[in-house]
Amino acid sequence: MTDPSPLPPDHLNEIGVLKRREIEARILGPMLEALGQEFGHDRVRQIARDTIVALARQQGDQLAAAMGGRSLAHLADSMDNWTRDDALRIDVLQQNEETFSFNVTRCRYADMYRALGLGDLGALLSCNRDYALVEGFSPEAELTRTQTIMQGATHCDFRYRLRRPKAGDRTPPA
Repeated sequence: MTDPSPLPPDHLNEIGVLKRREIEARILGPMLEALGQEFGHDRVRQIARDTIVALARQQGDQLAAAMGGRSLAHLADSMDNWTRDDALRIDVLQQNEETFSFNVTRCRYADMYRALGLGDLGALLSCNRDYALVEGFSPEAELTRTQTIMQGATHCDFRYRLRRPKAGDRTPPA
């Protein structure tokens, strides 16, 4: 799938990302179920996944512009968007120029999806965005995550780091 057309500036996080995700889930959950019954659940979820990833990449780029930069410090400063209203509780393990690592110890997003009867869609609608968002935010940053509360783990382990050039890679002149 190609990236959707660029969106106008997004100010929806002003209501809080948790509330935003609830509004989206209340619409998308029944829509995905109805479309899945008509066209097949696997295909509909794949299309939804691809669309959400493309949108998240755009939102990452817009977030970097709103934060005034693409460093891991800027990314760390943006966490207020996701933690607002006690939506996430995080324990920062390491934060410097090259690394931003934290564990999510409480996820009200997962609680919300389960309360709506959409626990099986939570990873698709929320966690699925994380890798693409950081790609859009900074091409030099990467995320590693091995587990999520949404999928039953005790915590989510977010590990952002700057990519190091591989041997033989050459940086083009400025």
